[in-house]
Amino acid sequence: MTGTGRPADETCWSIVIGAARGDIDHRREFARTYLPIVRAYLGARWRGSGYAHALEDAVQDVFLDCFRDGGALGRADPERGARFRTFLFGVVRNVALRHEERRHRRREEQPPSGLHERTPAEEDALSVVFDRAWARAILQRAAERQRLAAEESGEDALRRVEILRLRFQEGLPIRDVAVRLGMDAAVAHRQYRTAREEFQRALFDEVRFHGGGTQGEVERECRSLLDLLG
Repeated sequence: MTGTGRPADETCWSIVIGAARGDIDHRREFARTYLPIVRAYLGARWRGSGYAHALEDAVQDVFLDCFRDGGALGRADPERGARFRTFLFGVVRNVALRHEERRHRRREEQPPSGLHERTPAEEDALSVVFDRAWARAILQRAAERQRLAAEESGEDALRRVEILRLRFQEGLPIRDVAVRLGMDAAVAHRQYRTAREEFQRALFDEVRFHGGGTQGEVERECRSLLDLLG
């Protein structure tokens, strides 16, 4: 088992296959993980257009399409070597296109204002929105992975998690973190370095869970996700 409570050899494809077969726990895990990504992409795609009101219906349609018999997850094939991120992006984009085409086919309605046929550059920009939403989700899951591992390790590890939270979520410099936690500044700096190393390991494990690959490929993907979020 890992700090996440999942078997060490489980991957996102294990979740996908389980969800496709109707396993309730796997479907809940799938929805919890990917819902924010789906909503962020559709929200960006339809922002400022007449489609914005259809956002929640489209989000629901994505998961219905994934979970129904013969649906998207049943067509997913890890043996093809494709990243699940790429597969999910295709599913979400197809659902968005169906909603748009359905509205266009209704002769009694004009196309919603603010919506037009997108150029390749605009579609590329939307794919970046999806990638950034994916990156945020993976980093959040890595932070949760680190926190769960810290709970098993004890007070010092939990304090290191808190140091990272204060540094990155509240934006405090380490000297102020040390004051907040009643620590010597030099000790706080050492604990901060250790905490970052622990987060990097958690991120590596999370990226490997979602994409697999060699150590070098996983490390490159970790750097790519961090770069996407600046």
